[in-house]
Amino acid sequence: MLAFSILAYLLANLGIGLWASKRITTTQDFVLAGRQLPLMLAASATFATWFGSETIMGAPTEFIEHGVLGIIEDPFGASLCLFLVGIFFARRFYKMNIITFCDFFRIRYGRNAELLSAILIIPSYFSWIAAQLLAMGIVLKVVLGWSLLMCILASSFVVILYTIWGGMWSISITDFIQTIMIIVGLLIVAAVLYEEVGGFQPLIDAAPAGFFRFFPENTLKGHLEYFAAWITIGLGSIPQQDVFQRVMSAKSARVSVQSTLLSSFMYLTIALLPLFIGLCGHHLYPGEEKDGQMIIPSMVLKHMSLPLQILFFGALVSAILSTTSSAIMAPAVVLGENIFKFFKPDLGDRQLLKIIRMGIVGITAVCIFMAATRESIFELVAESSAFSLVSLFVPLAAGLYWKSSNTLGCILSMVVGLAVWLVCVFIETEYPALVYGLLASFLGMAVGWLWGKIAGKTVTSSASAS
Repeated sequence: MLAFSILAYLLANLGIGLWASKRITTTQDFVLAGRQLPLMLAASATFATWFGSETIMGAPTEFIEHGVLGIIEDPFGASLCLFLVGIFFARRFYKMNIITFCDFFRIRYGRNAELLSAILIIPSYFSWIAAQLLAMGIVLKVVLGWSLLMCILASSFVVILYTIWGGMWSISITDFIQTIMIIVGLLIVAAVLYEEVGGFQPLIDAAPAGFFRFFPENTLKGHLEYFAAWITIGLGSIPQQDVFQRVMSAKSARVSVQSTLLSSFMYLTIALLPLFIGLCGHHLYPGEEKDGQMIIPSMVLKHMSLPLQILFFGALVSAILSTTSSAIMAPAVVLGENIFKFFKPDLGDRQLLKIIRMGIVGITAVCIFMAATRESIFELVAESSAFSLVSLFVPLAAGLYWKSSNTLGCILSMVVGLAVWLVCVFIETEYPALVYGLLASFLGMAVGWLWGKIAGKTVTSSASAS
């Protein structure tokens, strides 16, 4: 019965995608839902984009093993990201009326910066998508009993179809439904476990010393690791196409800001439920979670009634599906709009839409391979955000808020930041590699500004002498 319910749910998503395809006539319809989403659809789409496998399966594992300090990155850093987008970026982006995040780089820094940003942003999604596909495969393996690879392939097929058919309209409508299922499902499971555990006090009493500590040890390494945890997603996911698409899909600049701030609040509160559920499961059934990522699904499967199982796994599948579809669509749009059109500016709208849809298939194929060869959902997500943090965040923020930033600084910032980060990851530095990468990215932007200033003075002096 449980397996049948999950399969029926997957088929229902395909049906919604097919229905939504009737609203698609232009690339803007496909990518931005015609910029017509009302507040609740826009907010639920943003929330559901983030509320994925790492929230329900990755973060509870980190919470149980490392306490509150283990989940600073997600959900706290993730909520911070959405808050910052709403306060500092949403309104400015919306008024630019562009299709992709990389279009900003073209307008602000020129065509070469646009191409480089596109080349960098596409692979930054691979780990994120792979994490969602891996999680979906794990869940379906538990429910259906198929092999992990078969489950990954089946879930990928469903996501590809309904994303290709309906684009952002399909994603937004399913995200709204899925958000309701996520909230209801998690609330009911959490309420049942609250009664079984006997409230919060038994959990607090059983926790080891320092488990609920929010601040790090007073050492340089402790503070740097704490800072890195906050900014990995907190800043690293700001320069991402999936966030940008939700900002641009709202029906007005005001709705864009409000929906992003609302989704930040929703994420911070609702993302605490899986942490509570995971802690309850660890307290009630210690020693059962051989695979920490499966602690919540395994507990629900073994100890909950069938209706609750259907509700929970429906919510879990909902969360992962919405995140996966958004993550797959984002780099495919960049591939068509900012790489193919770079080399072929006269590309027609219908041809562009075809390329984006083909890109969805190609990118998913790459990520299927990554999902089949990796094990940690939480680490995959962290890799994705760190990649964009060290290469794209500084030139984005500087382009919006520093008038003196220039093209050379932008390119140096992207290249140097990424290179330093990769080297530090390879040599396994004592302090977090992304801190070095972010500092190098700032330095690259400063060197570009200084070089431009010196060159400008040289030109002025030469003109005065002549």
